[in-house]
Amino acid sequence: FVSQENKVSVKRWGGLVLGCLGLLLSLNAQAVQDPKSITIGLSLPQLANPWYIEAKAGMEKACTELGIKCVAIDAHNSVEKQHDDIQGMIDGQYDAILASALDMGNLTSLYAKAKKQGIITASLAQTIPHSDLYYKVDEHGYGYEIGAQAANWAKKNLKCKAKVALITQDNLVTVKARGNGAERALKQICPEIEIVARYHADDPYRGMNVMDWILPSHPDLNMVVTTTDASAIGSYLALQVNEISGKDIAVFSGDATQDALHMIAEDNSVFRGTVNLYPFQGGYDSVMRLYEMVQNGAPAFPKFETLPYTALSQEQVRSGDYERSF
Repeated sequence: FVSQENKVSVKRWGGLVLGCLGLLLSLNAQAVQDPKSITIGLSLPQLANPWYIEAKAGMEKACTELGIKCVAIDAHNSVEKQHDDIQGMIDGQYDAILASALDMGNLTSLYAKAKKQGIITASLAQTIPHSDLYYKVDEHGYGYEIGAQAANWAKKNLKCKAKVALITQDNLVTVKARGNGAERALKQICPEIEIVARYHADDPYRGMNVMDWILPSHPDLNMVVTTTDASAIGSYLALQVNEISGKDIAVFSGDATQDALHMIAEDNSVFRGTVNLYPFQGGYDSVMRLYEMVQNGAPAFPKFETLPYTALSQEQVRSGDYERSF
């Protein structure tokens, strides 16, 4: 004879035992690897760009926390080198590969090959087909936010009477929409704005060179709008060298990298705003998700994440209210 109370107790213990067995079976099925045996490769277009420097820093922080090996390689803005670098990661049997593509078409077949070999694949910012993880950017929307911040400043301070140099990344097919978004915002919010030049630059050195080309033809230029802090830093330095400053001069960009924020905070700085694209977070989160996939297996369907973006004015940067993630 079993009392009703004992029946309930048996059911409870039985459920607990079954639950524990299920958990053990689940853990065994995952075949968790020793973190020290895991290698993740990161291929970046160029580490002259502060955004990629901070994305790399985020990746390295995640790798340290997880106790895994990570290898970051600079493609030096070479499509061919990036292809060879990723081929080397495949040949080296890395567990996962994360790349920001210079030319996604050049890497498509490599990512397909990697997946067939059981390597987890991911894209950061500039996407590559056959990725298990897409950590992407709304390029047009992000560019529009950059242009809108600049246009609203011009509307308030210049009554839209501005001559603008628009410095984009049109050399990258996947990023051209960012420049288009910035141009659209400038024209929509301030129709009187005159865009006197549109050139591409995605590092500080070319940013300085582009300004050297533009300024002799447009000495009355009073605004520079760029789609990345990297070129904005070069543009800002070029304005300083040419002693172009004042309350009617402005530089705006996007990324919110450390170097740009320091320049924005300087006394009498004409670098008046940026848009945070959270590079550190992007690098950190990507590695965390890749680690989960390495341990648990590739997902049946790709995972999609979108980098957030938030405008940061000079006033916000100087106030101390903005807390950096690095």
